[in-house]
Amino acid sequence: MQGKFKFCSLLVILTYVFIFLPAWSAVPVACIGKNNIVKLEVASSPEEVQKGLMFRTSLPEGTGMVFLFHPPRKEKFWMYHTLISLDMCFILNDRIVKIFEDVQPCRSENPYDCPTYPGDGPGIMVSEVIELPAGYVKKHGIKEGDKVTFTL
Repeated sequence: MQGKFKFCSLLVILTYVFIFLPAWSAVPVACIGKNNIVKLEVASSPEEVQKGLMFRTSLPEGTGMVFLFHPPRKEKFWMYHTLISLDMCFILNDRIVKIFEDVQPCRSENPYDCPTYPGDGPGIMVSEVIELPAGYVKKHGIKEGDKVTFTL
């Protein structure tokens, strides 16, 4: 009886692994330009967009966060409570329309003291914004006008 129980337990565990593991390991990616593949975390709800990468102490090379704005709208970003420097790629119609490189953390406890990107005006019309580790854009030759393709 005990052998049958162990076999059934193992079968249940393996079933869960083969059914659910592929879903857990599926990570959205962006292909930026010709051959830059970046694994992405997704921020789509208002709460996720507002929090973004706040309080993170690192962002591994080849990873980033995508912020989704569907339908497209004018947006500004800031670095309030963000502890690491970032590159920001503002995207509309699958093309990078603006890049801000090596954006530094805002150390102020008052969010109104933090600069916004872009600085003046109502913002930039975007459908997505990708934040990457500072220096990634320069290191990989990413530029305004580059095509961005998202896949799961």
